[in-house]
Amino acid sequence: MQVIRAVLAVVGKAVFMYLFVLFVIRLMGKREVGQLSPFDLVVAIMIADLAALPLEERHIRITDAVVPIAVLVILEVGMAYLSLKSDTARRVIVGGPTVVIENGRILEWNLRKLRYNINDLLSQLREKDVHNIADVEYAVLETSGQLSVLKKSQKRPVTPEDLKIQTSYEGLPFPLIIDGRINYENLNRLKLTVKWLQDELRKHGVDSPADVLFASLDTQGNLYVSIKQAAEVKKAQFDQQ
Repeated sequence: MQVIRAVLAVVGKAVFMYLFVLFVIRLMGKREVGQLSPFDLVVAIMIADLAALPLEERHIRITDAVVPIAVLVILEVGMAYLSLKSDTARRVIVGGPTVVIENGRILEWNLRKLRYNINDLLSQLREKDVHNIADVEYAVLETSGQLSVLKKSQKRPVTPEDLKIQTSYEGLPFPLIIDGRINYENLNRLKLTVKWLQDELRKHGVDSPADVLFASLDTQGNLYVSIKQAAEVKKAQFDQQ
């Protein structure tokens, strides 16, 4: 019985800490790891270490981890609010973007100040499909570590606006079916019915929404349908009979 109680206690701690840390991360805001400031990264690492303590050491109470994590969250939210209100605080906490290329010329002093070498610069330029530094008007290293690149006007791709070509509006497609489940919210938003959707699916050779992996409707009224592989195999076997 003691073994079972000990196991249940560990499971209970793990579930509680998981839910608590999940709540804390949601409270801190939606940001990718690459977009974290140094302060955010330190807080995230400390939260991970503190959350693991009650699970690793049985004599440590959950409150011994929850209280420090709560303090860190308060600090994080406070620093984020301060960064929004003060440019000086933002520069101290987050830092600022730094120009590393200007008019095709590498700013060596800025690279040295950032401890950012030429190989890293060339690698990130290639990721932006830039292979010649002379083609770059400006390259800015953001606080997240990402490189923003503005090509010289003669080296940028031609756009419809450059050619004075009128284009129609192109918005985001609306998902209507995801993994066999109808998205009724989007159907109602588009003022469409389930019967309309079923009729359109039949035009694509689909008898049931349950056979659809993904379906979406674009702003031009075109329905995209991707059928589940199991449904395709079943249909092929039926056609052969």
